[in-house]
Amino acid sequence: MTADFSGPTILMCPADYYGIEYEINPWMSRSRQSDPELSRQQWHGLRSVLESLGVDVRLMEPVDGLPDLVFTANAGLVCRDSVFLPRFRHEARQGETPLDDTCFQSHGFQTVSLPEGMNFEGAGDALFCGDTLFAGYLIRSDAAAMQWVAAEIGCRVIPLQLVDDYYYHLDTCFCPLSATEAICFLPAFDEYAQQALREHVPELIEVEADEARRFACNAVAVGRHVVLNSGCPQLEAELSRRGFTTHPTTLDEFIKAGGSAKCLTLRLDGEDAAVWPID
Repeated sequence: MTADFSGPTILMCPADYYGIEYEINPWMSRSRQSDPELSRQQWHGLRSVLESLGVDVRLMEPVDGLPDLVFTANAGLVCRDSVFLPRFRHEARQGETPLDDTCFQSHGFQTVSLPEGMNFEGAGDALFCGDTLFAGYLIRSDAAAMQWVAAEIGCRVIPLQLVDDYYYHLDTCFCPLSATEAICFLPAFDEYAQQALREHVPELIEVEADEARRFACNAVAVGRHVVLNSGCPQLEAELSRRGFTTHPTTLDEFIKAGGSAKCLTLRLDGEDAAVWPID
């Protein structure tokens, strides 16, 4: 059995057990809990928008005691028929990996585990833009892990150092839309990374600080459609000017844990922005 998808296919995990049970990033506070019913409503709202765009949403079984399993972007990095499984930095999330492994194998993927001692948090920190793997490191994932993954794939990798704990994963501050276009919040990166992004992404769409805090960069691209959190009018206007259709959907309950649209999804058939190397 091999992974075979006829159109845009996204893995999601229902928010049945989502909540703030620990604190592993600055967004999370056990004193500021999410609303369970509202969280489920917002999750279903995101799913409905994606399905209206023709996305085949595949579901992962939620598990009590693993509240961040809902953030499937961290479940792995997909490349063709393989998925590179996460090695989470924080113990609170390490129980997710065996479930991720089982889920991917059930969908026909070959799963790949990184060497022990390397931290790697899947598509949360590793995103293709064209034929290049852009890799966030330092806060959650390791640069060495990104180099190892890129060597296994056979692609160029550009490590990008993250310097703001509020933007602890790459997908919180960088979102490829196509092989040449990406949304970005540059202050989340060190100077070298900022220069690398300017040099290697032909059309870099920068967002303002207030919209970055609304997780404007944590968006989902499906063709020329972009699904993103509500409250980002400047980015929406710029995307519309560039020929994209935007679909704002309120996901504030998930921002309480440091996630939004992109964090809640994992593209199984390959991102529109990805140009994978020939196998």
